[in-house]
Amino acid sequence: MSDTSATPWPDGVRFAFGTLTVLPVTVSRWDREAARAGMLCAPVAGVVVGLCAAAAGVLLLLLGAGPLLAAVATAAIPAVLTRGLHLDGLADTADGLGSGKPAEDALRIMKQSDIGPFGVITLLFVLLAQVAALFQAYETSWTRGACAAVVSAGAARLALTLAARTGVPPARPDGLGAAVAGTVPVRGAFLAAAVVTGAAAGASALFGAYGIGAYGIGTDGIVRGAVAVLAACAASELLLRHCVSRFGGVTGDVFGGLAETAATTSLLVLALN
Repeated sequence: MSDTSATPWPDGVRFAFGTLTVLPVTVSRWDREAARAGMLCAPVAGVVVGLCAAAAGVLLLLLGAGPLLAAVATAAIPAVLTRGLHLDGLADTADGLGSGKPAEDALRIMKQSDIGPFGVITLLFVLLAQVAALFQAYETSWTRGACAAVVSAGAARLALTLAARTGVPPARPDGLGAAVAGTVPVRGAFLAAAVVTGAAAGASALFGAYGIGAYGIGTDGIVRGAVAVLAACAASELLLRHCVSRFGGVTGDVFGGLAETAATTSLLVLALN
């Protein structure tokens, strides 16, 4: 076995992009070391997804579309670039939690291919909230909408990094949840949170509501960006603890639910005036 103190960052980047996106990346290693590095690199994959989403929204605005269509496209791109896995995980998690059944039965419900009423309702309101928040951001300025897309995508993957920290058990012995659960040291997880929070604050100050234009760099943008990430982490942490309590640990579906919860929460904060 290789030295666990050496983090294989190239393998980690490939792991992050290969498991969290549809981008053509070959995952060369599927062990605990690569999983640890991959989950630490998850926010990087999120930023790339967010940049693609922002590019789609801004392009539509340049072509003459309104902010609503730009918002729809921006919300759709992350789903496309993840094959809808996070949304599917959100729906399955909602069905499992909503069933009110014991952990074993709830996990079995989550593995079924169909989506139940709790999943449908959750998807509906989450997507509506994301589009509404992005619409409000784009209506203010294209820079604010683009910034919201990138920050929310980074915050969504940061939620995965935090959920993969040491001490959070897997609910099943197999699957993606088992592969990454408990791989990230607590210090590494919180360091990643600090980096993403700082980057979001800087990006919001430069390109957010009070960024490009006559206002220059404003403290409101700094606070808004930081609060968006912190609120996303808090919301996903509450869901994580509830899922661990109900299911006995995390699964791939739970990770998807955490990502969508964090993304939606950060978008709502960024959309507020």
